[in-house]
Amino acid sequence: MDLYRNDLRVTSRCTADEEKALARRWKDGDDRAGNKLIESCLPFVIKVAREYRRWGAPLEDLVQQGNLGLLRAAKSFDPDRGCRLLTYAAYWIRAEIRDYVVRGYRIVRLGATRTERRAIRAFRSRGFKTVDELIEESGMPVARAHMLWPLLQKGDVSLDYTYQDRDSMFDRIDSHTASPEEVVGHDQEIAILRGKMQAIVNGLTDREQKILTKRIIADKPLTLRELGEEFGVSKERVRQLELRTRAKLRSRFEAQTAA
Repeated sequence: MDLYRNDLRVTSRCTADEEKALARRWKDGDDRAGNKLIESCLPFVIKVAREYRRWGAPLEDLVQQGNLGLLRAAKSFDPDRGCRLLTYAAYWIRAEIRDYVVRGYRIVRLGATRTERRAIRAFRSRGFKTVDELIEESGMPVARAHMLWPLLQKGDVSLDYTYQDRDSMFDRIDSHTASPEEVVGHDQEIAILRGKMQAIVNGLTDREQKILTKRIIADKPLTLRELGEEFGVSKERVRQLELRTRAKLRSRFEAQTAA
């Protein structure tokens, strides 16, 4: 962070006219102009990031998030509206930093409102002992404060955390995967079904088995004409044989599954 700040000491702020010229060149495709425009505002990001150090986040992380906000603002900045880039970007810089510190405080999302953010910041800096102190300091509604209070006190708990030799929370989450017993039962059902299907196929004639493999279940089935030429019969006769084979398969399969 010290090296980063030292590098920025040689960075100078752009005048209003220089800023407009750089922004217009950047919109025309000059990336070097865009880099110079953004770099001239980087010291301001550090200044804003310092305001949020009391939240407990590392300054370098706050600066990084603020730089993201600056980049977002610069991409949508219109130099012809008579507003300086820093004035326009201040909101985006603060919004990115606030969102980061709120997300970084807990996995469960808190701080969605300004009052909640004030309460979280006060709790972290002063460590209130009672919920009444939190209400008085932040001005949060009583009902919401009582809901927020246990979350602030306990913090997040790892799913791997165990208590008094009990299973971890992760182990107690319902699994969507099948149990070993279910896997074995499923495999047995598949094996039985395959055995029945094989017995049905074995009961077909040679011609019916060819119709099954080359027409009914083939990835690229032969046409009736192609199969008729192989059998030495007309395609209409093949169609009749196929219908008879399908009917035989259906009736025998129903008989097997009903047994």
